[in-house]
Amino acid sequence: MDTLPKIAIVTGLFFVTYLINLPFGSLRGRARKFSLKWFLYIHVPIPVIFLLRVLSHIEFRYVPIFVFAALVGQFHGGKLQA
Repeated sequence: MDTLPKIAIVTGLFFVTYLINLPFGSLRGRARKFSLKWFLYIHVPIPVIFLLRVLSHIEFRYVPIFVFAALVGQFHGGKLQA
């Protein structure tokens, strides 16, 4: 895979990961801490992001970038509900 298309795909997946986590972060912010809903709102987006990464043939070494995007999306989503 060429470098430029890979950078574009990783960047796109970063923003998709961020956007997927925004609404879940908002819902998580309204849920009681450590409840089942709170736990699910954190973990439900993970399989979707995993499938997007696998289907786009992005290597495992880029996972920390997507974890960061998910954390930022959850954090910003939690701030949106306030």
